[in-house]
Amino acid sequence: MRQTLTVLGLLTTAIAVASVAAGEPRTQRHTIQDAVAATGRTPTNVARDKYRHPVETLSFFGVEPGDTVVEIWPGGGWYTEILGPLTAGKGTLYAAAPWPGGVKGAQTLQAKDAAAYSHLKFAAFPWAEGQPKVPDGSADVVLTFRNVHNWRMGYQREGQDYSAEAFAQMYAMLKPGGVLGIEDHRLPESASDEREKSSGYIKVSTVRRLAEQAGFKFVAASEVNANPRDTADWKDGVWTLPPSYRLKDLDRAKYEAIGESDRMTLKFRKP
Repeated sequence: MRQTLTVLGLLTTAIAVASVAAGEPRTQRHTIQDAVAATGRTPTNVARDKYRHPVETLSFFGVEPGDTVVEIWPGGGWYTEILGPLTAGKGTLYAAAPWPGGVKGAQTLQAKDAAAYSHLKFAAFPWAEGQPKVPDGSADVVLTFRNVHNWRMGYQREGQDYSAEAFAQMYAMLKPGGVLGIEDHRLPESASDEREKSSGYIKVSTVRRLAEQAGFKFVAASEVNANPRDTADWKDGVWTLPPSYRLKDLDRAKYEAIGESDRMTLKFRKP
């Protein structure tokens, strides 16, 4: 079934490209497809497209080339390599992460291709007095991929949960009507809340509660990053699965067959 879906996806992309070539108007999805196909992307990142579905995910969030986009905790730059070309020439892209070490991956991309990433700016997140910040009310879109569980687990805060603070700061960044897009490893609602503190998975209800308490309105959920093969009950947490393979070669073929985690994809809006 999955092979059939993959073939259909490739055919859909081919039809879309052909339509543009025939002179039909370009759409938001076409610009995202172009950014995903950009030659500057790292090959190992491209290999994960089958798990991360960047065209479908960014289309769902409604990212446009002229937007001011904030990527929260970009890490090594997996999505930055797409968001950079997507917003180049028309928009602005912020990499916001623990200051200053958390933005090093995005800074490396800018150093490698200054022209392509000339619009890339850097900010602290969570922000503290004296650090560079994303100006309040300036962003059209704030995106964070696989990070809310880190704030819930207190990563870089000695185990202290600071997820409410993180959502309040993301709310402040956005313009009225701006979009918050979240992707994260999904913990079943029937699981113990305690597992959110160590497994790397988090419940949809927890994310919605945090967002709504900060003032966001829920818009929609997408299953584009769902993976029913992931039971989310691994002894070593989500890091058991690719790309981490915490157990290294132990049962590697089993975990490779499962693929990357089952993930929620949620869209919120600032009123």
